Amino acid sequence: MSVDDLPAAIAAPTLASPKIKIVSSWTNPGGGTVAHINLTNLLNDNGYDCTFYGPHDWHLDKCKADKIDKCMVGPTDILISHFIQVPDEVQVKKHILYCHEKDIWPLKTVSLARYDSIVFVSNSQKDWQGIDRQSTIIPPLVKKVDWTNPDNGVAGVIGSIDKNKQTHKSIERARLAGYKKIMLFGQLNDTRYFDAEVRPLLGSGDVVLADHEDDPEAMYGQVSEVFHSSLSETYGLVEAECRLSGIPFNGESNGQEILEQEEILERWKNILN
Repeated sequence: MSVDDLPAAIAAPTLASPKIKIVSSWTNPGGGTVAHINLTNLLNDNGYDCTFYGPHDWHLDKCKADKIDKCMVGPTDILISHFIQVPDEVQVKKHILYCHEKDIWPLKTVSLARYDSIVFVSNSQKDWQGIDRQSTIIPPLVKKVDWTNPDNGVAGVIGSIDKNKQTHKSIERARLAGYKKIMLFGQLNDTRYFDAEVRPLLGSGDVVLADHEDDPEAMYGQVSEVFHSSLSETYGLVEAECRLSGIPFNGESNGQEILEQEEILERWKNILN
């Protein structure tokens, strides 16, 4: 399902009790999807009725979730949308734009009048978008990882494998740091980039393609240091997890705000209620 097809998948209104519905055009592994999963669970654990809808399958067993073609919204619902254009005829109690993206969806191209609230994940993301209306900063919930340094001489490159993450540079930097084994954890999002920049680095046998690992403790527990070389990050979940958990992080800091769960919940309550 393409992004252009997604609006039609959000069905016409149906009367129902108040519910919160998060809809996104991307629910494969990645920081944005993890943020939506964590938000869904946080809200449901605190008395709300929240469901996360998307076109892929990865999120389905990690929170209260469904495929986006099952999403029915009505005038009593609160809709939280991410990287998706919702049809004008859809009427809801509140419509919140939840921004995790930057370059791929500049808000200057989007009509903002239809949204009751806009939520950014960081001040740097808000500044980059440069929109002239009130908005709220709510960082995603970051969970501490129970990590003990395995002291095994293994470096980790964690994150989507694509041009923005510059996976090839992280591999090169880990080699320069003296690591003899490098594990790549992440979703392959750009085959052309992988073939041109990453595949040529695999010949020596020191790089292991570990794919995406759902269990953060299992993933981080295999590495002594994490290398990161992103061109840009709206938040930077990997860095935040490393900082919170005491895991060595080798990369440029995004300076993101890490909030306690209670403060994140309070900020969302102020918008939802």
